[in-house]
Amino acid sequence: MKKALYWIPRILAIMFIVFVSLFALDIFGMGLGFWGTIVGLIIHLIPSFILIIALLISWKWEHIGGIIFILLGIAYIILVRGRIMSGLPIVIFSFLVGILFLISYFLKKKKVKRKRK
Repeated sequence: MKKALYWIPRILAIMFIVFVSLFALDIFGMGLGFWGTIVGLIIHLIPSFILIIALLISWKWEHIGGIIFILLGIAYIILVRGRIMSGLPIVIFSFLVGILFLISYFLKKKKVKRKRK
């Protein structure tokens, strides 16, 4: 169970990054030319880059990464200003990943305390 709780938030975060990255593929149908497509792709992938950084932080420091994922979900709610239903999967995934990282951290911390006693 502990191994599963270690890997589930990481796998979900990777799936989340892939899901968000799929939205960048619409740039290919815009007929912008090579350099316009490259620049547009990089701009569209900024949220994915932010999520990758959050995942890397989470991998090392689960509690900080968990808070970051939750804050990213809150930031998305603020950005969409009332159109939350269209972005609900993004918010739910972000909160879920953040909460799972925090649960994993606190269970690991609890285990360390038990070993010291």
